[in-house]
Amino acid sequence: MGNSTQILTQMLVEFSRTGERRYSVTVFRNGYPTIIMDPAPGYDPIMPHDLAHLVVESEIGLRGGVYGQIAAGGNAGTFRNIVPAGQNQRETARLRRKGARRGSNQLRHNREDAEFSERAVHFCLEAWQAKAAGRPAPAVETLTLDSKLLERVCARLDEASRQWRSVAIGGSISIKWHDR
Repeated sequence: MGNSTQILTQMLVEFSRTGERRYSVTVFRNGYPTIIMDPAPGYDPIMPHDLAHLVVESEIGLRGGVYGQIAAGGNAGTFRNIVPAGQNQRETARLRRKGARRGSNQLRHNREDAEFSERAVHFCLEAWQAKAAGRPAPAVETLTLDSKLLERVCARLDEASRQWRSVAIGGSISIKWHDR
């Protein structure tokens, strides 16, 4: 897989239901500005797309995927800084430019991991849904996912889905990023 990046392990990701079929993702990171994606794409009442990314990337230890890039100070090309109240415009612009540069570098250096992340999320969601429906899971991708790892991913998807389904409009859940 792509270029490994240093991971900031202290990161909290908040998924908020902002409407009937809408959600946002806010990321709180030590040493970097808080970022948000609102609205976030891929709403699903059972498992929003970005929640699946967080679970899958964390469990398989993918450091160059969406959340690995964010933990390393990037913005995954889709998040924007939250401007703290009272911050002056010059500082806001400087932080925005710095974050955009870091985000562009992360995207460029981790393209392979980012592409793999999309495939892995698709595959793991398919396996998780098959398991829930009592169908056999698709064949495990070789070299990356073994059956024990897939089982762990599915268990975390179950837990994240239980949490998400309990969130009412205006509510949220927070999940820590785990660097494996």
